[in-house]
Amino acid sequence: MALGWALAALLGGCATQSPQYTAPQSSALSVSAKVGEDALSDAGRESPLAIFRASDVQRALVSPARIREALLFEHRRWVGTPYRLGGTTQRGIDCSALMQHVYSDAFNLSLPRTTEQQIQEGKRVQRSDLEAGDLVFFRSPGPYNHVGVYVDDGYFLHASTSQGVKLSRLDNVYWNRHYWQSRRPMDRTQLAARIDRPPQEG
Repeated sequence: MALGWALAALLGGCATQSPQYTAPQSSALSVSAKVGEDALSDAGRESPLAIFRASDVQRALVSPARIREALLFEHRRWVGTPYRLGGTTQRGIDCSALMQHVYSDAFNLSLPRTTEQQIQEGKRVQRSDLEAGDLVFFRSPGPYNHVGVYVDDGYFLHASTSQGVKLSRLDNVYWNRHYWQSRRPMDRTQLAARIDRPPQEG
């Protein structure tokens, strides 16, 4: 419910202006990590409490919320960027180039350049099993297919040909009609673990 309200607020003008970004407050995750560290005994032995809290922190690190937050951050960076076929920058970008940037910047994961190549990535997933970070593909009218990334709660991030980079709902009449298939380039746990990882050399 909270995500629904947050996304609804985010969408109120997403095609015209970028929402204000509020710096995150002290992270509950970092607090949990500190508590877990403090639970280590003086002799360096791990208490059952430390092991329990460490596992809680690990689950939090790979939670779907972490992927969703990374994607919403990318939305704030790109929202309103106009669509331009062949474009790769914030002066104009197409749908597959946006996916390249989002996956590279959020997850340090390289995707191929075109929609036709991206649809070969990872494994196919059912629409009913979509998770944050999955690619969603559409067979739109015209010569080119369309791609976006599922954010959660029925929303996906993409470069709309008419409104530029924005969040849209999968159950929108247009997108529902032209939905084609979905792909999972990487398992959710692995994808979340790549967030904030420094770029690979080479």
